Amino acid sequence: MSVRPAWEVREDGGATSWFDVRLDFADGARVDALAVVSGAGISVEDVRARPALSLDDLADLADWIEGPLFEACGGGPASGCETSGSRRARPAWPWGIEGRWLVAQEYRAAQEEGADPVVAVMCATGHGRRKSLRLIAQARDAGFLTPRHARR
Repeated sequence: MSVRPAWEVREDGGATSWFDVRLDFADGARVDALAVVSGAGISVEDVRARPALSLDDLADLADWIEGPLFEACGGGPASGCETSGSRRARPAWPWGIEGRWLVAQEYRAAQEEGADPVVAVMCATGHGRRKSLRLIAQARDAGFLTPRHARR
């Protein structure tokens, strides 16, 4: 993965920075993206991929580039990458048992309301569908949710 600064705009004590991001995979696939880092977090303005990305992969793109992007911009306020004190593009979500318990709470609340529980977890955590399904599975394994299938 390579990350190169493209340009930066400073305004009202904050800054918005654009970066060219390239991901090269061993199988010859390639993703080129234009990512924006501001006080609001990371957003992706343009993506070109060969072969085309699935919707799930596109949803995971921000997770793939988040770490290297903040390393490239220094991860500090001086570079304009961290103007609001938070480096995350999504809301902070606790790790471990507490995070699994909160996932289970979101999941059950959505079920009771008749909404899609996976979408509810996606909205609460800020993660894509795959990562949210993994979090739900971890909550099941921890015993906070009933098993998906009855065991024989």
